[in-house]
Amino acid sequence: MEKSPESQSPFDEKLPCAITETAQETSVGELAEVLAPSSEAERRLLWKLDFFLIPTMGICYMLQYMDKLALSQATLLNLRQDLVIRPLQGLHGSQYTWCSAIFYFGYLAWSWPTSYLIVRLPLGKYLAISVFLWGGILMCHAACQSFQGLITARFFLGVGEAAVAPGFGLIVGMFYKRDEQPARQAAWFVGNCVANLIGGVTAWGIGNAASSIQSWRLLFLVLGGITSGYAIFLLLVLPDSPSTAFFLSSNERRTATQRMLSNETVDVEEAPGGAKFHWNQVWESVQDPQAWCLVLYTFCVNLANGGLTSFSAIIVAGFGYSSFKSLLLQMPVGAAQLVFLIITAAIATFIPSSRILSMILNVVVAIVGVALIYTLNDSHKVVKLVGLSFVGAFAVNIPLALSIISSNVVGRTKRSTVSSAVFAAYCVGNIVGPQFFLASEEPVYATGIRASLCGLALGVLFLGLLSAYYVWENRRRDALHGHVNNLHHFPSSTAQAPTSHTDRQNTSFRYVR
Repeated sequence: MEKSPESQSPFDEKLPCAITETAQETSVGELAEVLAPSSEAERRLLWKLDFFLIPTMGICYMLQYMDKLALSQATLLNLRQDLVIRPLQGLHGSQYTWCSAIFYFGYLAWSWPTSYLIVRLPLGKYLAISVFLWGGILMCHAACQSFQGLITARFFLGVGEAAVAPGFGLIVGMFYKRDEQPARQAAWFVGNCVANLIGGVTAWGIGNAASSIQSWRLLFLVLGGITSGYAIFLLLVLPDSPSTAFFLSSNERRTATQRMLSNETVDVEEAPGGAKFHWNQVWESVQDPQAWCLVLYTFCVNLANGGLTSFSAIIVAGFGYSSFKSLLLQMPVGAAQLVFLIITAAIATFIPSSRILSMILNVVVAIVGVALIYTLNDSHKVVKLVGLSFVGAFAVNIPLALSIISSNVVGRTKRSTVSSAVFAAYCVGNIVGPQFFLASEEPVYATGIRASLCGLALGVLFLGLLSAYYVWENRRRDALHGHVNNLHHFPSSTAQAPTSHTDRQNTSFRYVR
């Protein structure tokens, strides 16, 4: 996938910028103090980062997912009846299906502008403004009077939310080492699980509130207002880089910058003032097996994600529960996700070379869950609800996938190309997935469930191929260039400055899996 020099990924330019900013503020003597920080000093720094950054990002991501779930919940609060959303003649699916899918058109459309803005504007402030705007757009959902109005609002909601996940991934890459990233990516993703836990209760409470405003409109107003309010907090506290983190001392900021250098994923040739677009890295991305495996895996599993997220409330109601009880029964999904996330993060952090294996296990659990929903009849509605809870397991792979990209794809242009391709696959999968959930099959959605099963099964295949490629490539490099004992830390000669090579060009680089 080709990009213009102006369309750079958030994972590309910010890191060298941050290094340059801090280096300019640091004398030679002061820099010597942080080149080899004591383990105690580094532990204190890590504690501060975890205490401040992770909850701040986690709450924001929780609000994002609650806002995303709001459309599904609103269907149980009579949104479709009030807006006369009906099946489309001559098209597969329904107007509601397109209301779900159009969100990802906006998400995809704004990915290119946001990749430009996120590296040229102060990161924390750009994210805060994006959150504020998406909260306002969600509130605008309450003013919709027709399908046309709702689908327009959904498109712009996707635009507003496009910066959050890549922005948070960039923040983790700025402040944490490679071996620390899986647990931290998973930590802010806890917000997704909490959203599932409390989102249904919130919608249930709003649905039962005495108000002259229709319940589904009130749902959008409340959630959007909370999100925009939180954005003001983000504007005040979210750092743009380690050098602007107000909660760190000056020495801690320098130490945080030095820690980035040990990742060996920052391109020294692409510091500010020397922005280069390497076409050879674009071609390398096209030829790289890991890029293809990541793109195809992302597309396949999001065939399931797109439909099951948007239609989950309707599916639960189809088990034989009332609309309001269906809202409450979304809580087990969040609880199960939280359990899978904790287990996955622990395995990936403490067991070497276990990220992809953990991802495969999560997808297999999701396959079992979808199979239970598909094969059992309504007399087994409790077991089907357990199956729906299992389905959420594959969603916790998102932080692990982000950590694989940030750890294994090196070179600004290459990471830009791969990140953009994976992001596009995510959006396309979420656009295509809901089209299999046919209105004529509500609430069983047999075609959609079968498509979800196929997508998840193919996801396992591509993860297996990715793991096999990493094993083969690492062994090939060991045979040619010698064995590297630790995949997370590098010799001091390479850790003192950012690398100028891609992962395929750097013979000392080994892939983590």
